[in-house]
Amino acid sequence: MAEKEEVKIEKIVSLAKRRGFIFPNSEIYGGLANSYDYGPLGVELKNNIKSLWWERFVHRRDDIIGLDSALIMNPKVWESSGHLKEFSDPLVECLHCHSRFRADDEAPIENYKICPNCGKEASWTKPRQFNLMFKTFMGPAEESANIVYFRPETAQGMFADFRNVLDSTRVTLPFGIAQIGRAFRNEITPGNFIFRLREFEMMEIEYFIRENEWEKWFDHWQREMMEWIKKLGINPKKVHEVEVSEADRAHYSKRTIDFEYEFPFGQKELYGLAYRTDFDLKNHEKFSGQNLKYRDPDTNEEFWPHVIEPTWGVDRTVLAVLVEAYDDTDPERIVLRLRSELAPYKVAVFPLLANKPELVDLARQIYNELRSRYMAAWDERGNIGKRYYAQDEIGTPYCLTVDFESLKDGAVTVRDRDTTEQKRVKIEELTDYLEENL
Repeated sequence: MAEKEEVKIEKIVSLAKRRGFIFPNSEIYGGLANSYDYGPLGVELKNNIKSLWWERFVHRRDDIIGLDSALIMNPKVWESSGHLKEFSDPLVECLHCHSRFRADDEAPIENYKICPNCGKEASWTKPRQFNLMFKTFMGPAEESANIVYFRPETAQGMFADFRNVLDSTRVTLPFGIAQIGRAFRNEITPGNFIFRLREFEMMEIEYFIRENEWEKWFDHWQREMMEWIKKLGINPKKVHEVEVSEADRAHYSKRTIDFEYEFPFGQKELYGLAYRTDFDLKNHEKFSGQNLKYRDPDTNEEFWPHVIEPTWGVDRTVLAVLVEAYDDTDPERIVLRLRSELAPYKVAVFPLLANKPELVDLARQIYNELRSRYMAAWDERGNIGKRYYAQDEIGTPYCLTVDFESLKDGAVTVRDRDTTEQKRVKIEELTDYLEENL
């Protein structure tokens, strides 16, 4: 087999649309800039990632509990968190076409001699700050008193509900609150497919600790995040842990590490890990007037816990997983070598011929039995080779074919996606076989 070459993002975009992973949003109306919909297979892949994350970090741990907070919160939340004042990017505008760009990228746009949009000799405005929060109005009147914001992060819901969590559970330090949810940022220059979106999804944990233990727990979550990366099948050699300088850290952070992945368009942030100190609870107590301190059950001491925040981008995870799994080294087929836990379909069932009722009926029986346990695909179109290759391209680990021999020996042909090897397995042993191999 030829050595796998670097995957071009255009190939991922093409596969994603062709096979129903990701579609351009509102495409029939010309689309909406950098807005995408997850198709039938994409939503399965995305949900598998989220389910695996929730199982690993919530269900399998006794120190983390879940939350699902609202997208729109009282605007005072964003005042106390610093987002109204601090959550902004520098923006420059072309004086010819009035296109706007971020001014803080690796190659600052104001250094460009030609505008990327209109192609004219560059003439830029001075950089000015642009707040990234989406603003809307609550109620019938569009007045300043009714302004609210779509959340730019999921974290503040966990801080705002901190007292409710303490009062309704028996959690003691250290403990975490986990949440999966959408966030919205009015990015100046979104791009690179689903890497930078204005509407995106996050998996996030706020892990509450004592101040003198922050380094221990920071190291713990640094290891946990790398183990998660390996679990997804992402090559850890393509992931780089980058220490973020004080000048580039968020206003609440005392230490931040970015986990950067070698995407086809360059090394970019995949995940982030931050030590937020006690900034959030202290400020929410100040602005709300509510006691948000933790009371030690043994000493009765009251204090604001400090926070370690590991953050995982769902959409960036989907993109990294697709890039990592995509393999077109075989000139005859494209293979999406997804981990079985992530694959949209775990197994596909075929009758060898669609016009033979006896084969179709037996294949249907097997399909109906298997889909009570697994996400299964049914396909009776075209020749068997094309069906195999179609399932390879969407990442299905195993294909089962019912042929005429099946009517005699009670077995089916099981084909492995990665090796293309085929073997006969008794129908009554299929469930055990898949349990062992998936």
